[in-house]
Amino acid sequence: MTEANRLVPEEVPIAFSYGGSTHAVMMATPDDLEDFAVGFSLAEGIIGHAREIVDIEVVEAGDGIDVQIVLVDGNAEALTSRRRRMAGPVGCGLCGIESIEQATREVPVIAGSSFALTPVQIAEALRLLTEGQKLNRETRAVHGAGFFVPGRGVVAIREDVGRHNALDKLAGAVLLGGWSPAEGAVVVTSRLSVEMVQKTAALGSPMLIAISAPTALAIRTAEKAGMTLIGIARDDDFEIFTGSEKVVQGVFHHVS
Repeated sequence: MTEANRLVPEEVPIAFSYGGSTHAVMMATPDDLEDFAVGFSLAEGIIGHAREIVDIEVVEAGDGIDVQIVLVDGNAEALTSRRRRMAGPVGCGLCGIESIEQATREVPVIAGSSFALTPVQIAEALRLLTEGQKLNRETRAVHGAGFFVPGRGVVAIREDVGRHNALDKLAGAVLLGGWSPAEGAVVVTSRLSVEMVQKTAALGSPMLIAISAPTALAIRTAEKAGMTLIGIARDDDFEIFTGSEKVVQGVFHHVS
């Protein structure tokens, strides 16, 4: 037996409070919390753009962190209509919702997008995400989400112990960074559950790429959203589940 030291990621309760009232508590890695607040608010339908948040203050709260969010006037009604009281474990992106309708809610339709990638670019996006995952390289214990823009590479990467949290953080980073969601693809290191499709559609990105396979509901949801869904992507090999016309100039697998 050999003794050794290993770095492990932190996991703490992160509360999102709007107008002084706690709306949700997520177990998450305590990094990039402003991005997290913006992306979570977007995915929940509380905001439509980062400019609808006036202020974000990160406050230590005992064993956790309270992210206090101030919205512009008029967003309180949206907050009330999407009320959730939950403690969100890292493996569940829909914990605590109050109805079946919320779980299977309609997603925005990404219409008229001319965005497309080649197989070489898809492989590049995966490689750059892997190379850019500093925390995972140190711990081997977190998921990553990246935003790939052709000609620029992966312009933003966010990591978290929860795959949904990583994607929320990425969405916030894209909006706060001024990137156009319609001009890039989301790349993730996790399976493609329906929540990942819903969050990508809420962001407005026309393509979602993952290293694992999607669920049947994720495929149906991506079809409704007009999104290209690519899974089981490893190196230069991948499978296309929806939107195959957006992968061009190369040989690829299409799963019908």
